[in-house]
Amino acid sequence: MSITTVAIVLVLAAAAFALLGIYHSRNQAGTLEDHITARGSLGTWSGSATLIASGLGAWILFGPAEAATWGGISAVLGYAVGAGGVCLMFIPLGKRMREVMPNGHSLTEFLWHRFGRPVYVVALVAILFYMFIFLTAELTAVAGVVALIADIPLWVTAAVVMVTTLAYTLYGGLRASIFTDALQLVIILPVMLTVMVAGWIAVGGADGTSAGLAERAPHLADLAFTPGVEGGLALVIAVILTNLFHQGYWQRVFAAQDQATLNRSFLSAGLISGVIVFAMGLFGLAYVAMGTDGSPSTAVFSVLFDALPLWLMLVVMVAGLALVMSSADTILNAVASIVVVDLGRAVPSIAGQKLLRLSRILIAVAAVPIVAVAAQGFSVLYLFLIADLICVAMAFPVFFGLYNKSYDGIGAILSIVGGLIAGAWVFPDPTFASGSLVGAFALACGVSIVISLAFTAIRRGSGFDFAVLRTAIGPIGD
Repeated sequence: MSITTVAIVLVLAAAAFALLGIYHSRNQAGTLEDHITARGSLGTWSGSATLIASGLGAWILFGPAEAATWGGISAVLGYAVGAGGVCLMFIPLGKRMREVMPNGHSLTEFLWHRFGRPVYVVALVAILFYMFIFLTAELTAVAGVVALIADIPLWVTAAVVMVTTLAYTLYGGLRASIFTDALQLVIILPVMLTVMVAGWIAVGGADGTSAGLAERAPHLADLAFTPGVEGGLALVIAVILTNLFHQGYWQRVFAAQDQATLNRSFLSAGLISGVIVFAMGLFGLAYVAMGTDGSPSTAVFSVLFDALPLWLMLVVMVAGLALVMSSADTILNAVASIVVVDLGRAVPSIAGQKLLRLSRILIAVAAVPIVAVAAQGFSVLYLFLIADLICVAMAFPVFFGLYNKSYDGIGAILSIVGGLIAGAWVFPDPTFASGSLVGAFALACGVSIVISLAFTAIRRGSGFDFAVLRTAIGPIGD
């Protein structure tokens, strides 16, 4: 398609989202507290919409289908269970966090008061690293989608998306993100449904895919296919436990009107997200069944290019843009909340609007290297997996401390380090020629659990007073 046409559509669509977000926020300046938490503002519909749009980034156009080409139906199921399961995990964890820290803002804030500096620092570095990699991958993905339709340089797409997302995110805060997520979801869901129907027709339905797989790769349809089962288990562990550290989800926990709203929002988001990821993963099976030439990472587009007219592929591009912007604004707001809360505590002399301005400057500066890396088109899969390993080792110690008062920072840091060492022992090398991903995640999680339980059994005491979290953490004042 014409570079000019695609570029105009890209810029206009991105600018439209930005302008709508800014317009919506024009009379909602509010306090600094409201800017980063929007506490009590989410109803069931808005909560479900923002969770779905935030969680489903452009990765759904690449990751699930590619997993299907090497792991088959078992890997697709693992991806879907992980994507949907993480939302379900937030229902009990969110309930507990709202009980013990009703005026909270972030997970790092909880870790600081609950465990102290060592655990807080490890978690903060891991969370920021994960957010950086996630955002870089999203920009790389949408730049790749645009490049498939027209020969537009990766850096141009990455820069357009980042600048427009920053414009409304830094101005309107979390409320702007929630509002634009709902708008973006209105585009995303119909386009995804169209893509699924078109793909189904293109491959001749279930019969066509089954026949092609039986001829070319019958093992991919076998639920007991060992690499697929291992890959599926690795995806379940990594996707769920890593996303428990996604600050964007925690912001929405505190933004929900009440527990019933939180339950409904996360439950519906989990179910819908799981179904969409599973459906997109089936494109990988169709790609193999058709014997299509190309890269497995672009399996969805390999199937669709012959099934959809170019103008509809342009609509798919806009949906991809919506997917990325809804994820990117969530991450940017998440990082902003961490900066505001943690920097405000570290430097009390910086307060109110000055603190907000500083957080905006820091995030704008951080956006430059993210765009630069995304413009290279690198695969960040291995970096993602490293972040996954760290989060998997941290998950049980961190959330065990949400319930067990006798567990302390020493036990938590020993458990995290022990889990990391165990997982790193069998973690695959960058070429994946040796090691085991599911083994690494299982060891990291299992060893951290064993050390945590052993520590609490040996070291007994009066323990942590959760009432401290109610008195020590209050609204961020202006």
